[in-house]
Amino acid sequence: MSKQLGFYVNSANCAGCKTCQVACKDRANLEVGQLYRKVVKHEEGDWVKKGNAWVTNVTAYWLSVSCNHCENPACVHVCPTGAMHKRAEDGVVMVDPDRCVGCQSCVWACPYDAPQYNPESGKVGKCDFCADRLADGKRPVCVDACPFQLISFGEIDKLEQEKGGTRWIRGLANPNRTMPALRINPPKGAINSPTRGDGK
Repeated sequence: MSKQLGFYVNSANCAGCKTCQVACKDRANLEVGQLYRKVVKHEEGDWVKKGNAWVTNVTAYWLSVSCNHCENPACVHVCPTGAMHKRAEDGVVMVDPDRCVGCQSCVWACPYDAPQYNPESGKVGKCDFCADRLADGKRPVCVDACPFQLISFGEIDKLEQEKGGTRWIRGLANPNRTMPALRINPPKGAINSPTRGDGK
């Protein structure tokens, strides 16, 4: 593979407006209940006793997630027909609707809930990195839609060099098996344990 395209999400500044989610849903003309990109809220924590005082260690943040076009995609490995495949030229994981039999193996295998089964068509769809727009030299709609420009795309190695980030924050699956092409600017408390009670 010559390169691996991926997303960078500045989750530290995401306000959860869901504009990216709406733009993606509109572009793909998805049915109710289907989302190729979704903005999810992660919250956890409680009150903990620290000496004679009670302090909160609550953490809450928003994260915009889609298919992560993983370097080792579970969906591709379990697809019995080869409908789910990874493009050699850019690492984008695609679905061939002509080969999809609607078995939903990919739906069950993906730790990010990216493949979406459409009962009307009997097929699975997912984020295709706006392949048609990429071919025209345009950016994915989620990137264009974000009012604060918190989503970037490009070759994942270059994104990591330019912006840093992490593959994992709490609320996401362990990245070691699938190696997602995703980097995240983590919000405060998204990596450290909330049970420490130190607010970090």
